[in-house]
Amino acid sequence: MPSQVSEKPAGPDRPFHRQPFSRLPEQPTRPHPYFRSEAHDLAMESESLGTLRVHYRTYGAGEPLLLVHGLMTSGYSWRYVLDGLGEHYRLIVPDLPGSGRSSAPAQRLSVAGLVTWLGEFQTALGLTGGPVVGNSLGGYLVLRHALAQPTAYSRIVAIHPPAFSEPRLHALHTALSIPRAEDLFGLWVRRDTARWAHRTVHYYDDTLKSLEEMREYGDPLKSVQGTRAFAGYLRDVMRPRDFAEFEAELIRRGNAGEPFPVPVQLLYSRKDPMVNPAVGDRLVALIPGARLDRVDRSSHFVQVDSPGEVTSCVRRFLEPDLPH
Repeated sequence: MPSQVSEKPAGPDRPFHRQPFSRLPEQPTRPHPYFRSEAHDLAMESESLGTLRVHYRTYGAGEPLLLVHGLMTSGYSWRYVLDGLGEHYRLIVPDLPGSGRSSAPAQRLSVAGLVTWLGEFQTALGLTGGPVVGNSLGGYLVLRHALAQPTAYSRIVAIHPPAFSEPRLHALHTALSIPRAEDLFGLWVRRDTARWAHRTVHYYDDTLKSLEEMREYGDPLKSVQGTRAFAGYLRDVMRPRDFAEFEAELIRRGNAGEPFPVPVQLLYSRKDPMVNPAVGDRLVALIPGARLDRVDRSSHFVQVDSPGEVTSCVRRFLEPDLPH
């Protein structure tokens, strides 16, 4: 749920305190190179999602490293780790279908459809079998993709992924499945998409937000197609039954003594109003050999609040011989 707004200033000493929208600066207080990254648009004919225009960015040099963002955000959410990771890797940063500058699919979204799309995107760019970092929904998707296609990745870093069915997901799925609920939801969101983004995205330090960011996340929701895609993510991609099936498959593999297809590093903050950090403890117990690290004074979007920790964690995991 959104944090309470008061007239007291937000900042790192007031965790998860949402500042008034009127106080957001035009530009971020912390500079970033996102708009200096190279922009690309890829025309795709996806087996699961149909005709798509996928926007993605590239930055840095070295071994390719795919970065997959989460719900309600876009590739822009990786802005503060581009310099740190780009010194060592060639970063490929797509906007998921219906997010950021990527077009919304005509077909109904689903976990299976997005997993298929991820594989198609990797194939198109020659990324199959390489490492990946996923945040939130992106982390969940790449874990599902690894189970469906064991050779998809060499290593996975999953930052604060949801992984289990929760009562609020059941409530959300039921509410958005009511006839015309999607249309009413879209009208509500489109009243002021920048303010919607401000209410929805939570940081440990809310002063990291800017109007630039709110436009990046809000502008894709200005169209009917955009809000339909967003509702589809909430209703169909975050479907409780799919989370339950994911958990059941991990339990089945554990009982059968089957290892997870690739090494996994999990990274969670110690506090988060969006996904309970205890999810990390449950998930690491179900993935043999996985490692779980915690970050203090951070949020669901660890790469925004704590970019240095993310860069160090990724490098340690992808480069095991790196001195600690």
